Amino acid sequence: MQREIITTADGSKTIRIKDWDEQYHSKHGAIQESYHVFIKHGLDLFKKQDLYILEIGFGTGLNALITLLEATKLSKKIMYYGVEAYPVSAEEVTQLNYVSELNAPYFKKHFENMHSAPWHTEVTISDGFTLHKNQCKFAEITYKDCIDLIYFDAFGARIQPELWTEDMFKIMFKALKKGGILVTYAAKGSVRRAMQSVGFKVERLPGPPGKREMLRARKD
Repeated sequence: MQREIITTADGSKTIRIKDWDEQYHSKHGAIQESYHVFIKHGLDLFKKQDLYILEIGFGTGLNALITLLEATKLSKKIMYYGVEAYPVSAEEVTQLNYVSELNAPYFKKHFENMHSAPWHTEVTISDGFTLHKNQCKFAEITYKDCIDLIYFDAFGARIQPELWTEDMFKIMFKALKKGGILVTYAAKGSVRRAMQSVGFKVERLPGPPGKREMLRARKD
């Protein structure tokens, strides 16, 4: 499958899969999308609370890096679980410009360590940020009542519809604590209905640049 590094509208890079005509992040701005969907409408809800976060689609590590930056500002401790079936290559990681675009040179080594960290092992990235990456399919997730916040950042339903079904959101619902939140860039009616059918309370929110809406779901 052919892959290439492209520059999105805000200057940050992402990976595009040519065969699918799909990229890991919005072409309207990878960093902008991450901040809008996962930080503004997810992480920021939890103020200074220590958190257990699960990312569905660890991918380029952008969401993890930005979460580390935000958690450091607030002295917030994060246990971050990243799930990825098909990790990006070391060569691709070197071409991603997130550290420079975020003006965060101090975190260059942290970002590298996120990607070089062994799978299925807890690794301390900083004093307040622990990473546990799992290389597996999303359907194999077995977390139960232990996650505060889920970043659902899988490829879109056009490409991988099996990741946006009731069965998948049932796994997510089980993983969350009561009061836990799931945020995603997606806004399709079928996705919203699948979330609601397993028990989520779902709200539509304004989307990131280039997208009218996004979804946020709560486990009450």
